[in-house]
Amino acid sequence: MPEAAAKRGTLYREFQRRYEAYKTKVVKPFFKDHFSRIDRQIVLVDALGAVHHGPQAVGDLREALVDVLKTFRPGRQSWLSSILGKRRVEKILFAATKADHLHHNQHPQLAALMQALVRDAKDRAEFSGAQTAGIALASLRATVEETYEHNGSALECVRGTLLETGKQAAMYAGALPDDPADILNVAQSDAAAWLDADYAVMNFAPVKVSLKQGDGPPHIRLDKAAEFLLGDKLS
Repeated sequence: MPEAAAKRGTLYREFQRRYEAYKTKVVKPFFKDHFSRIDRQIVLVDALGAVHHGPQAVGDLREALVDVLKTFRPGRQSWLSSILGKRRVEKILFAATKADHLHHNQHPQLAALMQALVRDAKDRAEFSGAQTAGIALASLRATVEETYEHNGSALECVRGTLLETGKQAAMYAGALPDDPADILNVAQSDAAAWLDADYAVMNFAPVKVSLKQGDGPPHIRLDKAAEFLLGDKLS
């Protein structure tokens, strides 16, 4: 930013002043008043959306996750920290959302990508004594799985109702690599696009369901997430 743009009275200077005030008056009090009481944390990440938008978006996401995870205090809870009101995060679940946008055969690759994106933070958390896990989930499943024939091969897709038009559509998001390094290495190279792959994403509307008493809405691994975060508290 040119030095002249940052001078007093400029629009840039006013935006800068208000942004700093926002961090001081809103962000810091929020972290102080709420995060200080947290001992279980789930980090939801739209990894698929980042992959769809290209290598630079994946690189930006990886850097943003590093900054976000610095705000946590991972480690085992002690009686002294509880008395002093300085709670530590004992369990952290890293969750890649929109798992319903992929056929279940690709969920392991999505979970592996999620874990690779937060590898450094995960290692630090486990070193401090916190338990961590990575998972691919969808809190409200919006698709069903279908297989289509394409050029003599089976194409594993998902089908749902488009949020924008209300019409049914099938989607093949693209094949995520077995090794997440194939994505992260390209993201670190400042490439503008993926070299040999193309990834798609659609906005699907929630399905209309008629639930019996005691039943929950369709999901993918939301029960596994609850078990990891709260299972020991309920046993």
